[in-house]
Amino acid sequence: MPGSRIVALGHHQPAKVLTNHDLARLVDTSDDWIRRRTGIVTRRIAEEESVTDLAATAAGKALAAAGLAPDEIDLVVVATCTAIERCPNTGARVAGRLGIPEAAGFEVNNGCAGFCTALATADHAVRAGAARYALVVGAERMSDVTDWTDRSTCVLLGDGAGAAVLGPDTATGGRPGVGPVVWGSDPTKGDAVRLDGGWRPRFRQEGQTVYRWATGTLAPIAEEACRRAGLTPADLGAVVTHQANLRIIEALVERLGATGAVVARDVVESGNTSAASVPLALAKLVERGEVPGGAPALLLGFGGGLSWAGQVVTCP
Repeated sequence: MPGSRIVALGHHQPAKVLTNHDLARLVDTSDDWIRRRTGIVTRRIAEEESVTDLAATAAGKALAAAGLAPDEIDLVVVATCTAIERCPNTGARVAGRLGIPEAAGFEVNNGCAGFCTALATADHAVRAGAARYALVVGAERMSDVTDWTDRSTCVLLGDGAGAAVLGPDTATGGRPGVGPVVWGSDPTKGDAVRLDGGWRPRFRQEGQTVYRWATGTLAPIAEEACRRAGLTPADLGAVVTHQANLRIIEALVERLGATGAVVARDVVESGNTSAASVPLALAKLVERGEVPGGAPALLLGFGGGLSWAGQVVTCP
């Protein structure tokens, strides 16, 4: 059964930049306080663009980079927890924007683990022969669910999108282009990261609970994703985790022991973009040439649920 590989990547962020100094004029905080606790310096905020707008722009860039025509795409999966439009789903809306005819389209709502969950789902579809080429997108407008009076959460969040085109992996032997997924959840801690408030929800987080869980639980999950791909952490060319907090990222990478890997730190300039953060950070690393084509990259999303999903992919 043939696997899949990432053919191309794309990303998009809104033009408006919100700095820590800007936030200090809204709530009782400071640039120093935010940097020391989160590592974040700036984030992007959508003013006019919807989740569909963000997703379609990133997906269009990935499609162009892949050199594929719209009618070659069989499946569009969008990971998001902030799309306002319920039906048609965002996957179908993106397909319509890009002129993709008759593609299957749906959303995956698994919070910050959403993109890696969607990537695994699309990989399974390619493996099963249900699709040849798939667009997988993570897109969020977290500013819509931000409580701008809560200094513990409003400093974290940003908007953006990242996308990947998946195609059949024609290589024989060696590691798979998209490795086996490791995914799961701990619903007993589900309230630690959540959106609540009905039709106008707000992002809520128990910061210390999340920090202890992430730094204590995720390294073995990451190691298992490497093992299933036939690698060790020392073999990795890049580590791209959910961009929640720089302190969490650095603690996780140190415990993992991926000493030779380039580590994505896009949280510094983009903040926490939930399901968009992994593809956004990966696309930037590849675009800047910081990770060469063919290098193995660990992707690991985690957050609301508390849920996680991760796999090792070969960079395009």
